[in-house]
Amino acid sequence: MLIAANWKMYKGPRETREFLDRFVPPDGVDVVICPAYTSLHAAVESGRTVYAQNVHWAEEGAFTGEVSAAMLVELGVQGSIVGHSERRQNFAETDETTARRAEAALAAGLGVIACVGETEQEREAGETEEVLRRQVGVLPRDDGLVIAYEPVWAIGTGKTATPNVAQEAHAFIRSLHDTEVLYGGSVKPDNAAELLSQPDVDGALVGGASLDVDSLTAICRAAIPS
Repeated sequence: MLIAANWKMYKGPRETREFLDRFVPPDGVDVVICPAYTSLHAAVESGRTVYAQNVHWAEEGAFTGEVSAAMLVELGVQGSIVGHSERRQNFAETDETTARRAEAALAAGLGVIACVGETEQEREAGETEEVLRRQVGVLPRDDGLVIAYEPVWAIGTGKTATPNVAQEAHAFIRSLHDTEVLYGGSVKPDNAAELLSQPDVDGALVGGASLDVDSLTAICRAAIPS
């Protein structure tokens, strides 16, 4: 079971060190910490598995504000998220650029968590499977790739897919791409156990609830099979 903590644009190096000094995940759960770029080095120093929140497809070049896979490797980072819904919504990320980022990271030996998911409007229109088929279809086949299903309507909204809705989407994604599938979308200590108990849910990509040590620890405990 994999739990990935996406800290988004929170926690500088000092807060990152303080958090990871206190965080003791339970045995039996793989935990990935995904801090902001400025905190990657501090996180790597802790000895934890660390992923970036984004990575560029070029090895180098005039791409202001971007970071290459080789730079992450040199820093000791082990992987990256790509295609998060916030990147798609706010920074014009597309299926094509998500795939290019994933391919470059995997080629450099990094792990990848590739995010997919439908908007509320797309779900209400009955387009969920069409959207997932399109988003998943461009992703490379690689042992280092994990997919995170994050329904856009459940990101930072407090809304959460029911366990049945999550299971249905995960089973469909697995029918398209044989890899681990994480659930992301307002995962919290009080709903984690039920979500993570679904047969095709292999872990969680946790946002806001991962910013608190006790909250992330509780979610990790919920991931341990009873």
